[in-house]
Amino acid sequence: MMDELKIKGVYKHFKGDYYLVEDIALSSEDGVTKYVIYRKLYEDGGLYIRELSDFLEDVNKDKYPNVKQKKKFEYQEISSKRKSFTK
Repeated sequence: MMDELKIKGVYKHFKGDYYLVEDIALSSEDGVTKYVIYRKLYEDGGLYIRELSDFLEDVNKDKYPNVKQKKKFEYQEISSKRKSFTK
């Protein structure tokens, strides 16, 4: 079962950096393969694509045995620090 991807959600890569998921795109070649369009939240804010199945994969524990994070990209629950406004 594939995890649900949150559009406009912030994800942490298992190597430590953060990314904003912009959207999902379909391959122009087969019209079926889904790609995640995501932006890095550091340096130049570059825009990237990656196959959805790869984005949602587990970390390869054989290659990275000391990584604590389970998924390659892990959704980050981010809430506002502002107090809610009431009239």
